[in-house]
Amino acid sequence: MARKTMALSVFVFFMASTVVFGGTDRYTIDPTHSTVGFSIRHLFGKVPGKFDKFSGTLTGDVANPAMSSVTATINAAGINTGVAARDEDLRSDNFFDAAKYPAITFESKKVTVKSPTNIIVTGDLAIHGITKSVDIDVELLGSGADPWGGYRASFEGKLTINRKDFGIIYNKVLDTGGTLVGDTVDILLDIEAIKEKALAATH
Repeated sequence: MARKTMALSVFVFFMASTVVFGGTDRYTIDPTHSTVGFSIRHLFGKVPGKFDKFSGTLTGDVANPAMSSVTATINAAGINTGVAARDEDLRSDNFFDAAKYPAITFESKKVTVKSPTNIIVTGDLAIHGITKSVDIDVELLGSGADPWGGYRASFEGKLTINRKDFGIIYNKVLDTGGTLVGDTVDILLDIEAIKEKALAATH
């Protein structure tokens, strides 16, 4: 169950695109071609999941990447681990308490350029009413014109967090002395973003 908390990914994720912008451009995340995924240990293996509802905007200046920015919002109730009963438990106050804290948010504070295709985005991730600074390792996968007259950029973001840092502490102690679910959540963001002026021309 707590595995679902892995979803804490939030976010964060969209923080990629500064290295491809020309001038100051705005890109909007395309949710139909993007994934906010996560995995967490359950017993001896790992269980994956994702969030189905999210949005985000990226603004960048190729001449000054450090001034680029990202904001993103995830609907906590949109968690999806493929098991309806488990997802309902995750939405409850045992975990995300989505009724009280409906949004998971990320706001960038700093961008560090490591190479032409790799950046580190540092920002505030808010989950379950708690905000923490996190670093997201982002790789530029590619950018260019799409078949519908638009322009897109794609990124992969990676992040590992501890769910307890965000107040999600529920667990079960096993007879063997261990716990049912791990504390560490691996987040993987596959993001495709569209330059805003081209939004009306895309599918």
